[in-house]
Parts: sequence; structure tokens; C-alpha cells
Amino acid sequence: MKDSPSFLAKQWLRALRRRLLAWYARHARDLPWRRSRDPYLVWVSEIMLQQTQVAAVKPYFERFTQRFPSIESLARADEQEVLRLWEGLGYYRRARQMHQAAQTLVRRHGARFPRDIESVLRLPGVGRYTAGAILSIAFDERLPILEANTQRLFSRLVAYPGDPGSAAGQRALWAVAEAVLPRRGAGRFNQALMELGSEVCSGRAPDCQRCPVAPLCAARAQGIQGRIPPPKVKPPPEPRHEAAVIVRRRGRVLLVRCAEQGRWAGLWDFPRFLVETQDHAPVEPQLRDLVRRELGVAIAPGKHLATLKHAVTRFRITLDCYQAEYVSGPNGKLDPQRVRWLQPSELEAYPLSTTGRKLSRLIGGCTGARASCPLRCGQDGRAPGSRKAV
Repeated sequence: MKDSPSFLAKQWLRALRRRLLAWYARHARDLPWRRSRDPYLVWVSEIMLQQTQVAAVKPYFERFTQRFPSIESLARADEQEVLRLWEGLGYYRRARQMHQAAQTLVRRHGARFPRDIESVLRLPGVGRYTAGAILSIAFDERLPILEANTQRLFSRLVAYPGDPGSAAGQRALWAVAEAVLPRRGAGRFNQALMELGSEVCSGRAPDCQRCPVAPLCAARAQGIQGRIPPPKVKPPPEPRHEAAVIVRRRGRVLLVRCAEQGRWAGLWDFPRFLVETQDHAPVEPQLRDLVRRELGVAIAPGKHLATLKHAVTRFRITLDCYQAEYVSGPNGKLDPQRVRWLQPSELEAYPLSTTGRKLSRLIGGCTGARASCPLRCGQDGRAPGSRKAV
């Protein structure tokens, strides 16, 4: 970084701003959230885009904002409906915190998005980057941003050799993010930075030939742009074997709400458990014991339905799915806030985990006939692009 061009030099800063904004004027993607500076819409898009690709976010953003076009409508909504519309986007805590934040905005700010960063930072789920992005884009406040794309871009521009995620790296790169901001037009400039980092200055193979600021890049001048930032060493995924069971009783199936501190807090799922696989131990007896222990319900496990493989955080999960028949129990009534017996057709209205939704389709739990289905499933009950798990 010491050998890089001074990113504080006025000539360098003017060239960076001029080149970047000229490039953005020609190459900015037409994204639905860029068609308005409504702070509510900017906020929804920024929350959805956290750790999620643009292509995945677009249909969710359009459906979500059509159903909840304002802070008031989101605040009034039932959390289950919010989660149902979020279903499949992942990181569900984002949706729950945004719902809570909308209620805070109604209660404390008259359903208006505040313009001061201190108030915005007090909202659930909003950190320094998100606050800066919302206020700069919606209100043109001169606030810096630093997220995955701009972090990588700044690291290369100034040839920062260390880990950008470390405390020292964050201090250095936030300083760069603040130094490069123009006096006016901070929102457009911040969007241009993110666009360049996403579309040109990519992680594995930066396209320096297309980059409008390549002549200003210290890493490129030193020929080290491919090594900055240094690659993260990820531990290998841990294998994990789980089993889910679809318990039937007089045409209904058993659904359980996920624990508040669990993987899919607030969502619903079929009873699911971590199972032992040493010495090829049969799963069915374990399921019978686990369902009785956790729910007080006796079952008779039946045939194996499907095996689903998916990744969650550091785990690579093999999920075996079984059918079962209800036998007896519990002695008292089930808590309807935690456990419910539902007709398969009713599952459409419940927010399920991704694999839970796949299972619901296997048993006909999503007909696609209702206009209210936010996934707009086909008549076979599958969401667009999905395949039957085997």
C-alpha cells in the first residue's frame, strides 16, 4: 500500500470519480430497485442483497414490494406471511429483523425513514454498510460504503496486501471508502463502485481490460491484482446425516415450527432430526424414538420417500425422508404455536424450509392453483426451475 499511488492525491481522486461515473452512465444494469429513490425500496433491496446474488434477488424484490409497497404495509403484516414471501431466499433472520424494523419505524418515526445515521443504525438488522447505502442512495448523504464488492475493489486500487476482513483491513478500507466520495452525488457514486466490483473487478479473474479505472489501480501496476485480496482458506464441509418424517393422520400431516435459536427460526418444517449412521444403524427406530421424545407422538415409520442433499453454513447435509403413520399421543393437546396437523393443501400458506417445501411438493402440498402462491408454481406443484428430489 505504501508503494501505491496516493489515493488522497486530488488528481488521482478526480480521475477516479470521472472515469467511474462515465463508465457507470454507459453500463449500469437496469435493476428494479434503481428505478426509485424511495428509502423503503432501497432498504428492502439492500437487505435482500446481503450475501445473495442480484439474479436471485430480482423476482423476490418485485413480489415482496408488490405485496408490501410501504413501511406501513410491512409493519402490519403477519410475520408468517413475510417469511412465506421470503421463502427460498435464505438467511431468514433478515426478513424477521426487517419486519421488526418496520414496526419500529411506524412506532418511533411515523412510518418515515429517518435521515440521520444514528437512528438508522438502531434499526434491527442494519449495520454501517447498510445504513450508508440507504442514506446515500435515497437522500444523497455523503456516507461511505464497504461490502464484499467494494472491499475487493478498494483492496486492489490501493494494493492493500492484508486480510480486508481483519480489524486493520477494515480500518484502512473504510478510510479509502470515505476518501473517494465526491461532495455531491454520493449515492450514484456508491452504486457505481458496487457495480464495478460486481461486474468487472470480480474475485477470481478481474477483467482489467474492461476496467475504466485500471490505469489508476496500484495492484494492476504491480501485477498482483490476482493475488489481492488474499484468498480465504475455507475448511472442508462437515458431513451431516439428518432424517425428516412426514407423519400422516386422517389425511393430515404433522408440521413443527422451527426453534427460535435454530437454523430456520420462525419457519415451519416436518419433524427433522440428526441421526446416527455408525455401523449402518437403521434410521426408522431412531425416528420413532425421537418423535416420541420431542413431540409426545407415537408413530409407525413407513417407506423411504427421497434423499435430498444440500449445504447449510459449514455442513453438507444428506437428508433422508420417510413417511410414517400416526399411532397415538400426546396425552395433552399440542401447542398450536409449535405443532399443527394440516391438510397437505394448507402447506402452501406456511413458510417452510427449502427442503421442507420440496417434501411438501412430493406429497402434493403445493397445487399451484392458488393465485396467492408467491412462488407462482406450475400445475405440478413445483416452483419454476425446481426438480423432484431423488
